[in-house]
Amino acid sequence: MNNLINYLKGSYHEFIDKVEWPKWSDLQSSTIVTAVATVILALFTFGVDSTFSKIINNILTLFINLFN
Repeated sequence: MNNLINYLKGSYHEFIDKVEWPKWSDLQSSTIVTAVATVILALFTFGVDSTFSKIINNILTLFINLFN
């Protein structure tokens, strides 16, 4: 039990004294960059998915018309 208490005290000391936390403005700008990159990636994925879906649909329609 004593080891657990020492571990928690050491962890608290490390978080308070040794970790350099980001400034609020840095955190905001990083969040904005992450959000914009996520939206761009989502739009790209949507575009590729829609394009492949239309291509596959056209190919299947072509095969169905060929064999009917």
